[in-house]
Amino acid sequence: MAPVTPQSLSPRKRPRQARAAATVDAIYEATIQVLLSDGPQRLTTTRVAERAGVSVGTMYQYFPQKRALIHALNERYLDILAERIEATCRQQHGASAGMMVVALIETYWQAKTERPEVTRALYRSVADLDNSALIESFAQRVDSATTGMLESASDSCFQDLALVNRTLVTTIFGAVRNAFERQLADQEAAGIMQQLALMCRAYIEAVSGPR
Repeated sequence: MAPVTPQSLSPRKRPRQARAAATVDAIYEATIQVLLSDGPQRLTTTRVAERAGVSVGTMYQYFPQKRALIHALNERYLDILAERIEATCRQQHGASAGMMVVALIETYWQAKTERPEVTRALYRSVADLDNSALIESFAQRVDSATTGMLESASDSCFQDLALVNRTLVTTIFGAVRNAFERQLADQEAAGIMQQLALMCRAYIEAVSGPR
């Protein structure tokens, strides 16, 4: 049974109109800014409301407490990340498996490093939060997108596509996150990404048969 988001962490309501969506976006960005300036322990909904330029009452219309706000912010981050991976997978349909692997590595690395301070702040913010339902939902979306992409490879087919896909995704995401958390210099990180691509392409060749 898939994990379910605790009710206490669910938003009170979702924005349905453009103005409300803009307000929630401002709250999310303000939350990021407070996380960066004060850290997760000192973050409060009052501070976020002040930074966002909204009333505390408006804040509580959407987020009943701090933990719900942090949960929603991480849900938004994972949703955007999943959309980027899905877009890459659609673009790579029909390409060679090697090109697919490289594109997936580049997409995930770029997503992690565009705003590295934000990514690190989000990692810290969920230290004491049950985000298992978010991770499971994200994983399901990624698995669906990457499996569909690999299935369309122009030069390869896989006897156990689900296992190959899970191995690739786990390896790529784990290696990228480890490299990111080490805060490596750009040149060293780029070298690791190249080596990761070589390793994954060699794995693809070892487990695939001709199309």
